[in-house]
Amino acid sequence: MLDIIGPIIWLVIALGILITFHEFGHFWVARRCGVRVLRFSVGFGPALWSRTARDGTEYRVAAVPLGGYVKMLDERESPVAPEEKERAFNRKPVGQRIAIVAAGPAFNLIFAVAAFWLMFVVGVPETRPVVGEASGIAAEAGLEEHDLITRVGPRNTQTWTHAMLGLMPAALDRRPVTVELERLDGQRRETTLALDRLGPDFEEERTIELIGITPWQPALPALIGNVSDDSPAARAGIEPGDRIRGINDHPVESWRDIARLVPEHGLDDSEQPRQMTLELERAGRALEVRVTPEISGGRPVIGVESAAPDAELQALIDRAFTILRHDPASALGEAVGETWRLSTATLGVLGRMITGSASLSNIAGPITIAQMAHSSALMGFSRFLFFLGLISLSLAIINLLPIPMLDGGHLMYYLVELIKGSPVSEQTQIAGQYIGLLMVIALMSLAIFNDILRLIT
Repeated sequence: MLDIIGPIIWLVIALGILITFHEFGHFWVARRCGVRVLRFSVGFGPALWSRTARDGTEYRVAAVPLGGYVKMLDERESPVAPEEKERAFNRKPVGQRIAIVAAGPAFNLIFAVAAFWLMFVVGVPETRPVVGEASGIAAEAGLEEHDLITRVGPRNTQTWTHAMLGLMPAALDRRPVTVELERLDGQRRETTLALDRLGPDFEEERTIELIGITPWQPALPALIGNVSDDSPAARAGIEPGDRIRGINDHPVESWRDIARLVPEHGLDDSEQPRQMTLELERAGRALEVRVTPEISGGRPVIGVESAAPDAELQALIDRAFTILRHDPASALGEAVGETWRLSTATLGVLGRMITGSASLSNIAGPITIAQMAHSSALMGFSRFLFFLGLISLSLAIINLLPIPMLDGGHLMYYLVELIKGSPVSEQTQIAGQYIGLLMVIALMSLAIFNDILRLIT
C-alpha cells in the first residue's frame, strides 16, 4: 500500500508547487497590467477549498491536481460592466497579453534556476562518469576500467547525467562522437566512439549498455563491519569480522552479491520473509547460520553493514563519487548552466521525436512522474530539488509548444496579430481550441500508455 500512496503524495506535492508557481506568473503579471483576476485555481474540477478575497478574486484548490488556471475578466467569455471594460484581458494591448501568457512558462524557468541554485548551495551527491567495464563500441575505442569521461564532444562532463546528455544526441543521430578520457594516473587522451554503428531501432533506455559502457561500482569485500543490535543477523550469531562466502549455495564474492541475493532468497512467492542459509568464514574456519530477514523500508534486511574499505579502494570511491557544492555566487552560474544543458537536451529529444529519430516512448505520464517524485524524495532534499527543477523546466518547454489550449498556442495567435495588425478571427480560435484539445488528449493518452508499458515490462 505504501508503494502506491508514497508516489501519489509526492506527485501531489511536486505538481502543487510547480502549478502554483506557474499560475502565479500569469496572476502576478496580469495584476501588474491592470487585468482583473476572477479566479486563481490550483487543480481542475470541484473545489476542495476556496476563499474569496476582498478584491473579489476567488482562490481555489481543486480535486484534480494535474493543472491549474487563472480566470481573468474577458468580454469573450461573459458580459462585462462598462466601468470594468478597461480591466478586461481582451481590451489590453497585444504586448501586455503576450507578457501575461508568457509569464507562466517564464516563472517555471525561474523556478528551475532557483531549484538548481539551492541544490548546488546545499550540495548534491553525484556519480562521476567512471567506466567500470568496457565492451563492444567502447572497448574498440580504447575505453578501459577506471577511465573517467571528462568531455563528450565540446562539453565537459562532471557526472554520468552530463555524459548521457552528451552521448544520447549522438546515439540518436547515429554519428561518431569524440570523448576525452582521464586515466588513473591523471593522463588524458581523446578517442572516438563509433555511434554510427548503433542499429536503426536500438532501445534508447539501454544506450550506455549498447555503447558498451558499464558505470564503475566499488567491489566492497563481503566482510561484515557491524551487526545491528537485536537484528536477524545478531540473533543468528553473526559477528563483526565474519566473511560471507555464500547464500543458499550461491557464491558471494563481494558486497554487491549480498545486496542482490538477500532480496532474491529472503522473500517467498508472497513477498514474505523466509529463512536463508549463510555460509560464513570466521577466523579461518567455515560455519553455517540460518537467518530470516525482516522487512525495513519495503525490502528484506538482515542487519549487517560492510567493513570500511581499505585505502586503495577508498581512493577509487572518492574519485567516482562526489558532492557538487558551490558558494551562492558560483552556484548561480552553475544553475544557469544546468538549466541551459537540460533545456537543449529536452528540445533536442523533442525535435528528434518529431523527425522520427527518437522514440515516442520518451514521453512520460503521471505514473512515471509520481515514481520519480517518490524516489527523488527518498534520496534526499537536494535530489528532490533537482527533480522539481527538471519537471518545472519541462513544464515551461511543453507550455511554450505552439499547440492551441497551451500558452504557446495563445502566443502564436498574438504573434499573428502583431504581424497582421488585427486579432485572429474567433472562428479560427474556436477551431484551434478543438484541434488543441485533441492534441493534448492524444499526448496524455500516449504518456499514460507509455507509463503502463513501463509497469508491465
